Amino acid sequence: MADISLDEKIGAVADMIVAAERVVVFTGAGVSTESGIPDFRSPGGIWSRFDPEDFTIERFLASAETRRKQWEILLDGGMLMDARPNKAHLAIAELEALGKLTCVITQNIDQLHQKAGNRPEKVFELHGNMKWLRCLGCDTRYPLDEMLIRYRSRPEVPVCERCRGILKPDAVFFGEALPEAALGAASYHARHCDVFLVVGSSLVVYPAAYMPVYAKGAGAKLAIVNLSATLCDDQADILINETAGDVMERILRDVRARL
Repeated sequence: MADISLDEKIGAVADMIVAAERVVVFTGAGVSTESGIPDFRSPGGIWSRFDPEDFTIERFLASAETRRKQWEILLDGGMLMDARPNKAHLAIAELEALGKLTCVITQNIDQLHQKAGNRPEKVFELHGNMKWLRCLGCDTRYPLDEMLIRYRSRPEVPVCERCRGILKPDAVFFGEALPEAALGAASYHARHCDVFLVVGSSLVVYPAAYMPVYAKGAGAKLAIVNLSATLCDDQADILINETAGDVMERILRDVRARL
């Protein structure tokens, strides 16, 4: 595979997609970073500026100070609210429009796939999303963007207006289980696809990183587009170590040419 040119690899992935009946795309932080959203582990990422312990569910529940810091991060964190889909998101959405995408499984919490045009019911968010604040007492949900506007000039951290319960971003914190419905659907589609395409994930966070293993174990073709090495590189039928946006745009172009 190392002797195959980039053009040939892109063409091979396009051939896989065109020939397949069920194509699943799995995305990680390497897709979001091209929209200006920093990842967690890289230099300059989230963990270089914030204490990871503040993102554990235990500390969030136990510490009013942690919840205050979390709210300040949200108030200051326009990066998610202002981010726009990039070429990778748009190419993946276009694969759905062409009838060549079964679903997207994503580790990202930014909802950029939906903004790009993927139907919400086709996107399985393994780590939740930042669209909502959810009450841990009565399960009432509040749109985050509306709450940021309403509470921006107030000194207090918002609580549930129905039961005064704690409001938590509807993303998965350390120590929390992944959303059962999303995880179950993602596992099913991974095990029942013909092509599993990883885009922008180093596949180091479990249980999400089991998805390509499930797909390969069930006989699917596996293609990986990621700048750095992944733990599944040795299982990949096609491995492309390039940026997500440029490669996905070229894969889409080749798919269109073959349809």
